[in-house]
Amino acid sequence: MMAKILIACEESQVVCHEFRNLGHEAYSCDLLPCSGGCPEWHLQQDVLGLLDEDWDLIIAFPECTHLAVSGARHFAVKRADGRQQRGIDFFMRFANAKCSRIAIENPIGIMSSVYKKPSQVIQPWMFGHKECKATCLWLKNLPNLIPTDIVGPPPKNKEERKSWERIHRMPPGPERAKMRSKTYLGIGKAMAMQWSLLLG
Repeated sequence: MMAKILIACEESQVVCHEFRNLGHEAYSCDLLPCSGGCPEWHLQQDVLGLLDEDWDLIIAFPECTHLAVSGARHFAVKRADGRQQRGIDFFMRFANAKCSRIAIENPIGIMSSVYKKPSQVIQPWMFGHKECKATCLWLKNLPNLIPTDIVGPPPKNKEERKSWERIHRMPPGPERAKMRSKTYLGIGKAMAMQWSLLLG
């Protein structure tokens, strides 16, 4: 059965494409125009206005800039000016959405204590990518993702490990945030293949 799926905060359309490949009615949504080549599947708008629609599955990638521990040195300022609370509130809109099946993705950060511990923490190297990027998943009525192609863990030697930290080590630039937030194809495929089993 074809399911109706919202991929929130996704301009790359990586996950959207994988669900479309399996025959589902999947839509990416972001304030930015899509870079995945299929604007007919992209809703360029504020995603919050869509959360009350009838979705079979919502997969959300909310902005992590004010939540991730990688920016902890700025937390005091972000708490004071309200940016962190706005990030928390945005995350929680997905957690509290009425959809029966929800997945929320974010790096390691404050939501583990503000909300609850994630259902699981995955790494790209569990899904065929020689890259380190610990990623938390909060899952509602969805099973944990099963690794599909384990190519790690990365080497312990610092010099050898650098090639596994390409995204983390990206220099500042206009495309840095977009590249760092892009979902790895192996993870997108796993989400579509494994979670589609519940939607038929």
